[in-house]
Amino acid sequence: MTSLTLIYIGLYYFAAIVLIGGVAYRIAEYSRTPAPLKIPTTPAPTTTGGVVLRMAREVVLFESLFKSNKWIWVFGWMFHVGLALVLLRHVRYFQEPIWFVVEFVQPYGQYASFAMVAGLLGLWARRFLVDRVRYISTPSDHLMLALLLGIGASGMMLSFVSHTDIIALKAFALGLVTFDWQPVPGDGPLLVHLALVALLMIIFPVSKLLHAPGIFFSPTRNQADNPLETRHIAPWAAAAERK
Repeated sequence: MTSLTLIYIGLYYFAAIVLIGGVAYRIAEYSRTPAPLKIPTTPAPTTTGGVVLRMAREVVLFESLFKSNKWIWVFGWMFHVGLALVLLRHVRYFQEPIWFVVEFVQPYGQYASFAMVAGLLGLWARRFLVDRVRYISTPSDHLMLALLLGIGASGMMLSFVSHTDIIALKAFALGLVTFDWQPVPGDGPLLVHLALVALLMIIFPVSKLLHAPGIFFSPTRNQADNPLETRHIAPWAAAAERK
């Protein structure tokens, strides 16, 4: 087994540990963060079922963004939907046999990369063209968008320009999951793509991309607007009252 393969095997195991451990730690941290006030963004649902429906609309349709800014919503939704299809398409590299849903989405996931990259370009242009957004943008914001664009562009190159050995790539990916390690294909664009993906996995737990799990812990979204019907007491306050 070549040193290049060993480097990428070690890189991906390290990235997976950081990603899973980091996200799990952050979720645990979010769950322990007290929410002492009743602060749902109004108009808000008054029942638990209404909160679930609201969260579903927010996660799937980006409802609040749609209400606030239509053109940013277009680019944001293009990026996220394109990313979801691309990720679902990539599941085939870790399965044998392949699920029907993953097989069905293959052609759509391939061309969804165009929507993903177009959405990223629109969101990045916003950070240059909108004064108030440019003022609050930090170098990390630009670097994160550049990283995502690099992943998208290198992936598109592999799909439409410089094809790699898909069979060897799947053997490498399956080997990571089953601990039956196989050589990584030595194509330059593929190695760049894999390295960028691993970098994204490593920095994900300390980046703004944590809004993905974080939205479920936002009290402005996950609280029902029922302060008159139910007294809201944070868990730490309830424990203090019992003492």
